[in-house]
Amino acid sequence: MDETLVQERPTAESVIRALCLETLQRHRVDADPLKDAVFAEARRLWYAFEAHPFCKRIGISSWEGLWCRFEGPGPEFQRLRDWAPAYRRDAWTNALAVHGVDDPDLGAELAERYPAERRKVHRVFPDVLPALETLIPDFRLAIVTNGDSGLQREKLAGAGLTSYFDAVVVSGDVGVRKPDPAPFRQALALTRCAPNETIVVGDGLESDVLGAQRAGMCGIWINRPGKENDTDVVPAGEIGSLLEITPFL
Repeated sequence: MDETLVQERPTAESVIRALCLETLQRHRVDADPLKDAVFAEARRLWYAFEAHPFCKRIGISSWEGLWCRFEGPGPEFQRLRDWAPAYRRDAWTNALAVHGVDDPDLGAELAERYPAERRKVHRVFPDVLPALETLIPDFRLAIVTNGDSGLQREKLAGAGLTSYFDAVVVSGDVGVRKPDPAPFRQALALTRCAPNETIVVGDGLESDVLGAQRAGMCGIWINRPGKENDTDVVPAGEIGSLLEITPFL
């Protein structure tokens, strides 16, 4: 889903930058360096937290942690729920401090505002809706995505895409992230499809294409930016837009 259907990282960056611009009303801080500092501090705190191995296992990123509700069951999610308020506050407050701003109240305010502002913005790539409208009459469609189940489904609903899919499989529900074949196999079971009659399209060569191959499926790489393949993964095909998938079907 992320970076295949919806623009995840660019959306986070734009919302954080907009909040950073507002700090100019109180402090003389450039928005872009402050934005970068928020990401850097969030990542540093995220990797230092005791629950990071669990987050890595299911594929939750540090910037997603800045607005995720962590509503899943079990002690790991409870630990994340308990820690999240301090994590968000410290990420923003520390980023301000990097730029010489000692304003914990502003850090706490931005930490509270970001989740609300992020939930207002969902950006879908322009080729997505035309491609889904073309595919939905003749094919069963499923999403296999890494991350927190509640957050990923919230993104899908916010983008207006939920109704297009017969199944949604999130690594947070399965307990392991792509490229492990388990999430792909669950999607096959839910859609009642065989591996050799299923195509996986994704922007990640390792997470999507290799994961599909491990589950016996055909993996197509969507490479909108035209990046070079610097991995050992060999996709069955490469496309620059979802509208180019038809020949493979």
